[in-house]
Amino acid sequence: MFDCGKIAIIGGGSWATAIAKIVVGHTHHIGWYMRRDDRIDDFRRMGHNPAYLTSVHFDINEIDFSSDINKMVQAYDTLIFVTPSPYLKNHLKKLKTRIKDKFIVTAIKGIVPEENMVCSDYFHEVYDVPYDNLACIGGPSHAEEVALERLSYLTVACADVEKAQALTGVLASNYIKTKTSDDVVGIEYASVLKNVYAIAAGICSGLKYGDNFQAVLMSNAVQEMQRFLTAIRPLERSVYDSVYLGDLLVTGYSNFSRNRVFGTMIGKGYSVKSAQIEMEMIAEGFFGTKCMKEINRQMHVNMPILDAVYNILYERISPQIEIKLLTDSFR
Repeated sequence: MFDCGKIAIIGGGSWATAIAKIVVGHTHHIGWYMRRDDRIDDFRRMGHNPAYLTSVHFDINEIDFSSDINKMVQAYDTLIFVTPSPYLKNHLKKLKTRIKDKFIVTAIKGIVPEENMVCSDYFHEVYDVPYDNLACIGGPSHAEEVALERLSYLTVACADVEKAQALTGVLASNYIKTKTSDDVVGIEYASVLKNVYAIAAGICSGLKYGDNFQAVLMSNAVQEMQRFLTAIRPLERSVYDSVYLGDLLVTGYSNFSRNRVFGTMIGKGYSVKSAQIEMEMIAEGFFGTKCMKEINRQMHVNMPILDAVYNILYERISPQIEIKLLTDSFR
């Protein structure tokens, strides 16, 4: 039976904090890489992340903090990456230690910009990590609700099912239910697309489209997702499983969704830059939209919602005009 061994969290944001809470509750020891030493000092002093999910308190004696990513890689067996996708490459550039023999888990719901690869493919292509050593964690799950210990469901995907099962054993608790899958790439792409569709939902909300239309939008979004996943990795899957449809719905409808909030601001007339400044948090879907558009130029999948969001964010086409055209294509 595979053992995850010593586990380290790579990243310091809200989802990283939520996953750290889950893991340390089971293992009572984690490594935790954060980029900034001042954040680590404040964390040690206050007993909680000074910037994210500040209501979640930790036993500092159970955490081995470091701003040295090489120290984390050398000392730990399982590395759970929870950084925003636009920053992943910069973190990994500091690596002088090989990671191909480690169990690499990505909880990053985004694509590596410029490379236009989901994270598992990036780790495989650039760092020679075998697919059997690569896993991903999928939702539906907002960090804020995990922090409140509201019942949440996580799916762990890995080509090596034994490793996926081992990680679910670490994550499962009275407020976390888990299941396994082998659809790593499909789940990663679905987690990118649901952010794009959440931006679309927010834009429509900002434009005062009601709940009736939101339901139609989400219905078309899941069909669009299915078309793309079938094209990118054809296998037997049900997009109505919680890791696909459930994650889409919670991201598209919840007030905790930063992508929906970002889209709502765009729908209300904010520029992209002003919305990003006011949010002070990264909406992964903004970057994911461009990456998915570029990927789909080779795939040629019919994706009108993706196209509409791209046109609004990157071509500066009026949301009113673009969404009106989109509504005319729905049935």
